[in-house]
Amino acid sequence: MSRKYIVSNPARPFSDAVLVDDHTLYLSGRLGVIPGTTQVPDSIDQEIVYLMEELRSILHEAGMTLNDLVSLQIFCPDVSLWEQFNGVYRTFFDGPLPARAFLGSGPLLFGAHFEVMGIAVKSAS
Repeated sequence: MSRKYIVSNPARPFSDAVLVDDHTLYLSGRLGVIPGTTQVPDSIDQEIVYLMEELRSILHEAGMTLNDLVSLQIFCPDVSLWEQFNGVYRTFFDGPLPARAFLGSGPLLFGAHFEVMGIAVKSAS
């Protein structure tokens, strides 16, 4: 079994993702912070956009797209944000949506409203 570790910041105590056998990608929890910071934007919609763009960027590093996602877990301390999250989230997909759980959680790092982790499987070419 081969593993490729995708790391955008070696100072962090985790990999952004691990690609196994050039096929299955395991994504670490991602937040929708302002790029290059640990600051959550004031706009919840912008936070979701940053989050989805971060997922897309990590997937790109593995030669994948958002359409390769098969499963996601979204953690949120305020589940009343479910509909607002869905409104922005859906705009990032042009095909079938991955399996997903939207889970109530305790507080998230940096005061984020959402943390997403997931699994992607590279489409056969």
